[in-house]
Amino acid sequence: MLKNKLKYISIIILLITIVSCAKRGSITGGLKDTIPPGLRTSFPKNFSSNFNEKQIKLEFDEIVILKGISKQLVISPPMKYEPLIIPTTASKYITIKIKDTLKSNTTYSFNFGQSITDNNEGNPLNQFKYVFSTGSYIDSLALSGKVKYAFEKEAEPFISVMLYEANDTFNDSIIYKESPRYITNTLDSLKTFRLENLKEGKYFMVALKDLNKNNKFDPKTEKIGFIKDFITIPNDTVFEIELFQENIPFKAFKPTQETANRLLMGYEGDLSKAKVKPQISLKNNNEILASIVTKMPKKDSLQIWYKPIKTDSLKVAISHNQYEKEFSLKIRSPKKDSLSINAINPVSFKDVFAIESSTPLVQFDETKIKLIDGDSTAIKFTKNYDEFNQKLYLDFKKEPAKKYNFTILPGALTDFYEHTNDTLSYQISTKELEQYGNLKVKLENVKSFPVILELLKSSGEVVTSEYLEKDTTIDFKLLDPAKFTLRAIYDTNKNNQYDPGNYLEKKYAEEVIYFSGEIDVRSNWDVEQTFDLSIPYTPPPIEKKDLKKKKKQY
Repeated sequence: MLKNKLKYISIIILLITIVSCAKRGSITGGLKDTIPPGLRTSFPKNFSSNFNEKQIKLEFDEIVILKGISKQLVISPPMKYEPLIIPTTASKYITIKIKDTLKSNTTYSFNFGQSITDNNEGNPLNQFKYVFSTGSYIDSLALSGKVKYAFEKEAEPFISVMLYEANDTFNDSIIYKESPRYITNTLDSLKTFRLENLKEGKYFMVALKDLNKNNKFDPKTEKIGFIKDFITIPNDTVFEIELFQENIPFKAFKPTQETANRLLMGYEGDLSKAKVKPQISLKNNNEILASIVTKMPKKDSLQIWYKPIKTDSLKVAISHNQYEKEFSLKIRSPKKDSLSINAINPVSFKDVFAIESSTPLVQFDETKIKLIDGDSTAIKFTKNYDEFNQKLYLDFKKEPAKKYNFTILPGALTDFYEHTNDTLSYQISTKELEQYGNLKVKLENVKSFPVILELLKSSGEVVTSEYLEKDTTIDFKLLDPAKFTLRAIYDTNKNNQYDPGNYLEKKYAEEVIYFSGEIDVRSNWDVEQTFDLSIPYTPPPIEKKDLKKKKKQY
């Protein structure tokens, strides 16, 4: 009996195992779901007129979930109080609870972008819109265009494009204070926009990189673009708007004491291309103290260096262009600064050897600075000190395939506090000519001169530049092998630099043209490249790459 029972138990276990294995193998998967969800019904119905509800309910044909709705959702006209959209979890229903008072005879649109996706595969319901009107009809006019950055190669996504009514209350300051009448957003890689459900009329068009998402322009942090003239709708023009970062006026902030003999003063405004640096006066009561002002590396801050003094407080007066301000601060006795010297980077034929100091240098004994080559032959050099950036440049004529050695003996460099350097030694070497490449660029269809031509690395870093007043052929010689591109700037005001636009002055940025593609410069190569300035830069075709990725997934 026991044997028979064991036999039956074994058979039962075997059958259970076979069945369970069969169940596991029966799920074959099938084709991946690529169909986006669809709207089954809504209350009130989409495109309703005479709308006076406080809640909208959307029902979909499958379970959906909201993704990135804070970025994707665009409500036009903008609402002062954002609606509540629930649930944030997966559901077949989305409810919109309106908290704002709706304007009369106005068409509203809720563009969800790609935020509504099915719960399983994440397929987006692309550019789904819910539209209603508080009046008797739906406004149906539209406007389209594209955006670009004036200086940078490509614009970022999520650029807001806005229309303000050009009525009796319109003025230039409106974009700083009020929300627009209509708004849309660029969501795709093509940086195109389309404003829909518009009313006939006259408008002012603005584009913003609205970082704080308040539908208002903050010139300190945000890029802006605009069309100078009012736009009349209906209009079938395809508009192009260039965005730029304005040069904001200089402003200094109250300084803080960083060390026993150094103050740090933050500021806003661009000093990198300023021809005249800020003037600072440091006072102890009515006595003006000897001081040096330098720029803090990689920060918008000024360093104010002064000699040791016994005092409880100091006054700092600063002036720059039309800006003037005086600050008072208490003085304590923290740690002191010490002198240290560092080389900035290795050099090639086109670079100048440079060192930077932790404190400002004031004296140089060139008899204690020696430069010799690999044959121990003394080499002549020239010295140039950039006090504002605390950099000492030592330039000399370089030969290919050579080794050089800079020796800076004790006492060669003296800083503001009479500290001197220890012995410093730096090795420099150049490569064979065959290890470099040359690039000849010929410009075509130049509209006007002068032109600033910049050679860029793939990362966007400027390698070198040329200021052209009549030449159209430029030689970039002895380049380290790399892939490069080109940028041309029409220097309209002839100040030898790029200038952005200004909204209040209704001034566009200076025109910038990028070369489409990359230029491969290799060792021992002479490359000739034509740069046609009449051909605008076109971004690489991202969509084709996306299609390839989708094919691989499916």
